[in-house]
Amino acid sequence: MSWWGRLRESMRSNDEIASEDRRRLASERGCDAVGECADRTRVTLRGTIEVLTIRPRQDIPWLEAELSDGTGTVTLIWMGRRAIPGIEAGRDLIVRGRISTADGQARLYNPDYELL
Repeated sequence: MSWWGRLRESMRSNDEIASEDRRRLASERGCDAVGECADRTRVTLRGTIEVLTIRPRQDIPWLEAELSDGTGTVTLIWMGRRAIPGIEAGRDLIVRGRISTADGQARLYNPDYELL
């Protein structure tokens, strides 16, 4: 590697390094990349929960988690749930379901999940 390549490598942010690691881990497990998923297709994704939110929807609990795999972010939505043991910010997991896009945001409703 040239000195310029080493310098550029040493100047990468922690976020860039973490994103690259997430992409690599997802690829090694044979998972789809969020940034390449087509609307209304069945997907298997691996990533890290970055944000966890409880949103009440007309008296119905609604748990949302933003999952990032380094290529993009998908919102995971579990309707009828306020909490799920093990689902927390910073947690890695694999999710499976049918991806949909609404308002420019990729979403998975009530996905199957595997805690890592």
